[in-house]
Amino acid sequence: MAALIPSASATGSGTMTLAGPSTNSNQTITIPDTTGTMMVSGNMPAFSAGPNATQSISAGTWTKMQYNTEEFDTNSNYDASTNYRFTPTVAGYYQINGCAESTANSASGYFLVAVYKNGSAFKYGQNYKSDTSSGPSASIATLVYFNGSTDYVELYAIGSNAWTRGNNLLASYFQASMVRSA
Repeated sequence: MAALIPSASATGSGTMTLAGPSTNSNQTITIPDTTGTMMVSGNMPAFSAGPNATQSISAGTWTKMQYNTEEFDTNSNYDASTNYRFTPTVAGYYQINGCAESTANSASGYFLVAVYKNGSAFKYGQNYKSDTSSGPSASIATLVYFNGSTDYVELYAIGSNAWTRGNNLLASYFQASMVRSA
């Protein structure tokens, strides 16, 4: 049977050890002597998804990126089949990353990506102007606060001309990872 063993130091920090059947299986959490929130591994939602097909983007129209191939989803908070959105169930601050790569020769003029929070534009990414025949990409990285129940984010893209988002998982992706709790 496992035992919970607390210990404290004179400075106010401490540890909490869950003693397993052998000393090699003990699990210890170190508690700092400062006030704040302590994160425990396994309680930090994260996901990474990308497309399995190309997607047409109309000129001048914000279009939700349909990233329907999950690389991982640690807490089942990403909807890869219907809404293509991340709705974490743990309140806190999250790093959001997104990228959309156009297929070669499909993007001319400008195009960019944006993180939408709760259905509205939250942060805009890079505004890329393409005059080349290669497949340029637009990206975004931002921190977002989530309430842990109803807040969600989606990735959108737009262009001055119609273009096609590629299906390369190396260059088109949508990701999030919890940085710290609320």
